[in-house]
Amino acid sequence: MKIKQPQPFTFEAGERAVLLLHGFTGHSADVRMLGRFLEKNGYTSHAPIYRGHGTKPEDLIDATPEEWWEDVQAGLNHLREKGYDKIAVAGLSLGGVLSLKLGYSEPIKGIVTMCAPMFFDNEEQLTEGFQFKARQYKQLQGKDKETIEAEVKELLDDSKDMFQQLGRFINEVHDEIDQVYTPTLVVQAEQDEMINTDSASYIYHQIEADHKDLKWYKNSGHIITMDKEKDQLHKDILEFLESLDWS
Repeated sequence: MKIKQPQPFTFEAGERAVLLLHGFTGHSADVRMLGRFLEKNGYTSHAPIYRGHGTKPEDLIDATPEEWWEDVQAGLNHLREKGYDKIAVAGLSLGGVLSLKLGYSEPIKGIVTMCAPMFFDNEEQLTEGFQFKARQYKQLQGKDKETIEAEVKELLDDSKDMFQQLGRFINEVHDEIDQVYTPTLVVQAEQDEMINTDSASYIYHQIEADHKDLKWYKNSGHIITMDKEKDQLHKDILEFLESLDWS
């Protein structure tokens, strides 16, 4: 069965732009509803898809955090090449980690991190999530259960290096975020089943921005952009964006 691959998107509206970054094993659908909401409120947005994401799980274990960082920089340049120079960034999970790195690497107007891990203490949860996505993809391919289980086991054996690199990348950003002076909204779901929620307080207290806020969502899980409180999340992100100095 041919599986329709997700695509990056660009929704053009106003001169203010937001780079939207998805999570680990996710893709542009993670942030699509947020992109449409921002478009209705006069903001342009662009969501890239990192290498190895949104395609077969074998592709993910061949990709590296350095390549994902390059893909984020390419997404930023995509907006700049289209004439946008007033750009903020909002990222979910791994996308939040990449957003913070962007915050101390590039001149941007604002940062929104959503359920972003700062401690690599969730390898078990990440591995389970990776297994789930891999099984789901192989079921869509029409493979039988025995084949799926054998292929998923092989994937897990082959993915150890990728997870180690991911851990090193998260730790690198963890150690550098006191270089973030950009206005930042830190978003955290209280029902997050994937990461250590202490990450949110760590980000809030470690960044050096004068303009920063931390918001908790008590009824949401890790993929907060698609959960019960997404409408409130959208409003809070818009309020934060409206508070920035876009001059």
